[in-house]
Amino acid sequence: QDSPLKAVQMLWVNLIMDTFASLALATEPPTEALLLRKPYGRNKPLISRTMLKNILGHAAYQLVIIFTLLFV
Repeated sequence: QDSPLKAVQMLWVNLIMDTFASLALATEPPTEALLLRKPYGRNKPLISRTMLKNILGHAAYQLVIIFTLLFV
């Protein structure tokens, strides 16, 4: 079985994806409150309730749009 992507294509995909992630992290300005806050504990979840609601809401929104475009 051959890989669907060649090595150079995989490197390009990796470069593009890393660039978008870096831009997402770099565009939020650091604030003094962010620098002074205490670190989260080991038992704290990575995804908060608000973040989970936003993820699920956005996923539902995208599904509605995709299915609307697909079936209408």
